[in-house]
Amino acid sequence: MPTIPFNTHNGIIASAENEKPIHWVGSAKKDLLAMPVQVVSDIGYALGTVQQGVTPPNCKPWKGAGAGVFEVVEDFQGNTYRAAYTVHFLEAIYVLHCFQKKSPSGIRTAKADIDLIHARLKLAQSDYKVLYGKTK
Repeated sequence: MPTIPFNTHNGIIASAENEKPIHWVGSAKKDLLAMPVQVVSDIGYALGTVQQGVTPPNCKPWKGAGAGVFEVVEDFQGNTYRAAYTVHFLEAIYVLHCFQKKSPSGIRTAKADIDLIHARLKLAQSDYKVLYGKTK
């Protein structure tokens, strides 16, 4: 029996059949939900496509955390919002950090945000091992 798509957007057809679960690390979900409604919608949609194994167009590799860590970038009313996540694990997606970019040093991401992503990646690795009994 064919899978009936439950969501289409920009030519991407998503189905629940191959969807990976999303796990939120620390305050990532609360931080996302505190953002403007349009940003929450756009980032939420992008993460939904990631669950389907599709890389959204507003996504790019996160520099400095190694392979498998990405960020969704949304610009809204002159501000930039980001959601860092990892697809490093076979059976799940982990959202590591959601934040508004407010770097005091120009285009660079603030060190506190970088450090938090690295720390939460370690937490995600531990959680994945407990939940799925594997390291990757």
